Amino acid sequence: MKHTMKYFLSTCIIVLMFFSCSEKKEKIYPEKMPLTESVYASATVQPDSLYQAYSIVMGILDKNWVEEGDKVTKGDRILQITNTSPQLNMENAKLALQLARENYSGRAAVLSSIKDEIQAAELKLKNDSINYFRQKNLWDQNIGSKVEYDTRKLAYELSQNNLNLLKKKYSQTKNELETQLRQAENNYQTSLTTTNDFTITSKIDGTVYALYKNPGEIVNTVEPVAAIGRSDKFIVELLVDEVDIVKLKIGQKVLITLDSYNSEVFEATLDKIYPRKDDRSQTFKVEALFTEPPATLYPGLSGEGNIIIAEKEETLTIPKEYLINGSKVLTDNGEIEVTVGLQNLESMEILGGIDEKTAIYKPEP
Repeated sequence: MKHTMKYFLSTCIIVLMFFSCSEKKEKIYPEKMPLTESVYASATVQPDSLYQAYSIVMGILDKNWVEEGDKVTKGDRILQITNTSPQLNMENAKLALQLARENYSGRAAVLSSIKDEIQAAELKLKNDSINYFRQKNLWDQNIGSKVEYDTRKLAYELSQNNLNLLKKKYSQTKNELETQLRQAENNYQTSLTTTNDFTITSKIDGTVYALYKNPGEIVNTVEPVAAIGRSDKFIVELLVDEVDIVKLKIGQKVLITLDSYNSEVFEATLDKIYPRKDDRSQTFKVEALFTEPPATLYPGLSGEGNIIIAEKEETLTIPKEYLINGSKVLTDNGEIEVTVGLQNLESMEILGGIDEKTAIYKPEP
């Protein structure tokens, strides 16, 4: 009898423990609520059109025309590199250009003297022509001597030849002077370009965000000398994992949080997707534009971004930890296959298989 009682008590304890364990399982019911699916990305704020300025010549930095933080307009000087030799070449080219212009069209132009010679030759030709044809008429009437006729004719022909030679000389000289003038202009422009190469200017309207060299330091063509970008427009650079890049489209809404602004959320719009993957980080770079940017922004501000790829105002959801192998849930009737849809970090959309009245249990780890 004692053994029977002990067996009965043991059985009761086991049953009670079984029911006690069953009661401890976490049970919930699916709920209808809004659900948003997004892609996470690390975010960095950068000025629009930010670029690194380089020098195309080597030399010693002579002067910084601006300081970091200064506003500049397109064409403003940023840095000056020592350029004594190019400056002298420019002055020589300028003098040569002035001389070429003077020779071509100035008061002391070579062409003017040739024009004077042509005018004198035309007058002489006219006079020799009159004398020749007068003598020819007389000779045709058998008046005068043959020697005088030949002399007049020779003088007339020589005047014609001389005038033709002067006209050819004028044309040739004009072409030569035009060529010399164009060459002088080209040399001067080349010298200006060479001189300008020693002055680094801004390519945009914006702000000087960094100067990498101080006066007296060597400037080369490999290292940047300044960083310049726009002051009125900033972009958000986002790094997206390669498994998520195919979900993104231009125009999608982006929610940005910046470390400098604590928990404040800023809206932006996806503006650009770069097609090349960074092999080191296995990420793609995309850009977003603020809808209403913060009052103060600086290059390099960091934070996080969530790119919204789908939204539903109301849908059936369960916590993600209640999902088994991505497509099943544990119910009073055992494991049931479900159809899933949108998801975020906490919740999963259920499209079919269970409803709001189906109790589901959290699977054991």
